[in-house]
Amino acid sequence: MTLYDIPLRTLSGEPASLAEYRGRAVLLVNVASQCGLTPQYAGLERLQKAYADRGFTVLGVPCNQFAGQEPGSAEEIQTFCSTTYGVTFPLLEKTEVNGEGRHPLYAELTALADADGEAGDVQWNFEKFLISPTGEPVARLRPGTDPDSAELAAAIEAQLPV
Repeated sequence: MTLYDIPLRTLSGEPASLAEYRGRAVLLVNVASQCGLTPQYAGLERLQKAYADRGFTVLGVPCNQFAGQEPGSAEEIQTFCSTTYGVTFPLLEKTEVNGEGRHPLYAELTALADADGEAGDVQWNFEKFLISPTGEPVARLRPGTDPDSAELAAAIEAQLPV
């Protein structure tokens, strides 16, 4: 099984999969609307705008597992993201990233180690996983990594297909 084979759902509940992004670099980020890191949405949108035409997509994954910081309905999440931060990148349905209910996508992604060699559970909201255009997880950046950081830009640029 590859990441492309794992069934997903859009925020509006439609079936989806990472196969839709085959040939593109994807930055998968577990997001939340009521977190101290929520302003990272603005930087993620800047990345989306800067690299979209070069074969890149940010994909947001709302998660309510960290201090209940994403309690809203799908409609509330969509409205918040678009009106507060102008988010245009796709959002998936609210998903569990840790624990017994961990989504199969995150079961695969959390096996990837970060720059310090540590794999395992997602630490907090806005943890980032970079997926290559061939569907391989290639980088894991912890929540404190700002979307505007040189480290993240370099990682993305190394994966751009165009």
